[in-house]
Amino acid sequence: MTADATFRPARFPEAIKRLEPYSGRFDAFRLNGKGCDVYFASYPAGTEIEPHTHDTDNHGLVTLGTLILIVEGQETRVPAGQWYHVPAGQRHAARFEEDTEEIELWFTP
Repeated sequence: MTADATFRPARFPEAIKRLEPYSGRFDAFRLNGKGCDVYFASYPAGTEIEPHTHDTDNHGLVTLGTLILIVEGQETRVPAGQWYHVPAGQRHAARFEEDTEEIELWFTP
């Protein structure tokens, strides 16, 4: 994450904020499930996530702001209220021009 790491999600309910903290390429609260981890993630404006892959099948719902998802050189803007999908093994990157929050579901194949 390249932006100010002090941004914390304000809109998630208190019960979600008590979940296990996750900090990797992004800050999130993590809910572990059988075959799927759920991340309540926050990205401050200016965050850029370098190209990478996952071994999970990822679906997400943007709840605040806009995700700019880059796949094969193509940028797609995913605004609040919209779902996106990144298949397992798909190389992708992301950036955020405004504070953004998402609910991400990472399914184990």
